[in-house]
Amino acid sequence: MKNTLNLLALVTVPTILSAPVGAQSKVRFSIDWRSTQVGAPDCTGLPITEGDILEACLGGPALGPLAPPLITTSAGPGGLNIGTYGACVGGGPGIPCGIEVDALSMGNDSFFKPNDEIVPGSIYFSVDEFSRAVPGSPVPPNLITEQPVGDSGADVMAGTSYLPWGPFPPLAGVFGHVGTVDGDGLASASGFAYPGLGLKENALPMVGPSSGVDNLDALEITMGGSTSVFFSMDATPNLWDACIGTGGTEAAWKNGFQSGDVLMATSAGPVVFAPATLLGLNLVGGHDSDDLDALILAENGNNQWDISVTPYDWLNGSTDMLLFSVRRSSMVVGQNDSNFNQPIEPGDILMPPRPGGFSPYPGIFIPAEALGLRTRRLGFTGPCASADIDGLDHHLAAILDCNNNGVEDSVDIAIGLETDTNMDGIPDSCSAPLIASPFCFCPVGICGNADPNAGCANSTGVGAFLEGFNSSSVAMDDLVLRCTQLPINQWGIIFRGTATIPALPFGDGYRCVGGALKRFPPKNSGALGEFSYGPGIVAASALGTAPILAGSTWNFQAWYRNLAGPCSNNFNLSNGLSVLFY
Repeated sequence: MKNTLNLLALVTVPTILSAPVGAQSKVRFSIDWRSTQVGAPDCTGLPITEGDILEACLGGPALGPLAPPLITTSAGPGGLNIGTYGACVGGGPGIPCGIEVDALSMGNDSFFKPNDEIVPGSIYFSVDEFSRAVPGSPVPPNLITEQPVGDSGADVMAGTSYLPWGPFPPLAGVFGHVGTVDGDGLASASGFAYPGLGLKENALPMVGPSSGVDNLDALEITMGGSTSVFFSMDATPNLWDACIGTGGTEAAWKNGFQSGDVLMATSAGPVVFAPATLLGLNLVGGHDSDDLDALILAENGNNQWDISVTPYDWLNGSTDMLLFSVRRSSMVVGQNDSNFNQPIEPGDILMPPRPGGFSPYPGIFIPAEALGLRTRRLGFTGPCASADIDGLDHHLAAILDCNNNGVEDSVDIAIGLETDTNMDGIPDSCSAPLIASPFCFCPVGICGNADPNAGCANSTGVGAFLEGFNSSSVAMDDLVLRCTQLPINQWGIIFRGTATIPALPFGDGYRCVGGALKRFPPKNSGALGEFSYGPGIVAASALGTAPILAGSTWNFQAWYRNLAGPCSNNFNLSNGLSVLFY
């Protein structure tokens, strides 16, 4: 019992902020009013609202665990200057308040050009937590893999196919997308991990005012060069969305605007930049009957809306390129568009109505199917039949491009230009090597529970296996230790030591790690019978008296409870793993 208690003496380790991996561009975003971090502190302690513009705490997407995001532009004074901010700040999730920012742009998005294909990785978007992809979408991670496990509403997706230059009609082709920025930067239940933003996910979303996760609601990818902020605000409760089980929050109406307006921030408060009716919105049901939910804007620099009359007249600088999508419950959804006389879907990227077109409603510029999103046009039915784009951007410079080839890392992997054998969203060519050797297997068990390929056998019939992933680079600090073949729903720890010792009987297994020991935080094996620790192992060790330095070798082993174990000692150990850091 004494040895057991010694191994359970835990060293407190704070949350570790992983260094950004190949970050080139800023990812700015908001979260919706149903998100679990509304009212919670950002990474500096300020309360987050659904009107604030956020970014990852250290400025770029990174592998988790991560701190909460940073408020980079407040919804209140000195930021967007939204009048209702004071009445909303400090509120919690699921409380309707007149402040929600729905769409976002700095006005310097990349131009679409005629006669040029739209290249993979240049269209970025987010969707609500109930949106789904077209079945058979070939490139994971995507909505097919992430939505069923509650890991999609906080993600940023990128298109993976060369698309015709717009406008082009619905059903011209069903293409795909890939997750390129994650919500929390941790592996989901699907097994995929990619750099994240500090949002909360990995929980099945709930219908109604509280989603149980964070929903990335507005999106802007920028390398700077603009001080203007353009945005839209949320609709009224009358725009009831049966899929998510709620309406809007009246944010636009409470501030004197319509939810279809594109607004511009000024020091005196928001002003209308592009009115809803000139975008072809609010023509079916009147005031606030449509909700502009996502925005792409390349503004010509005069901070006045110069309406595009025909696609690509924006290239001569005389007009603005303004594209958008609408919320699922908008009344313009289902109306025929002005370009192709086809029903509008909430996943479509739209343009203002074309003069002399088929209808007075917006024109389809890029149909939802081209991004691999479900639509009623494909025959899907039910309240969640159509995917709903929440955030949108067109950006030619990659967010994450570790090999500097001009292509988003996730797209490199998706289209086969790079491999990603450990599924961490980082091309293998960018990964440093892992120098590690497993040891302390169990050819002779304590009570006949031998497993020559792992630690001594536990109640599952095999032994726990400890292995490492990513690299043993001190600078990258991306080592992940994972222990598998554990009994389900059992607590355990990974510990490290400065030395190896001859196999010492301990519980139902052998302890082979000795010297100065350090224990990492406890983990539960869950329904899959496994747990992991990392990235951030080097940073965690730097806080103690025995930091991990380049050139040093450390030895790791896992201890875990097993009340039904074969030797009746109530606990067991994995094999050991010796890691040379460089």
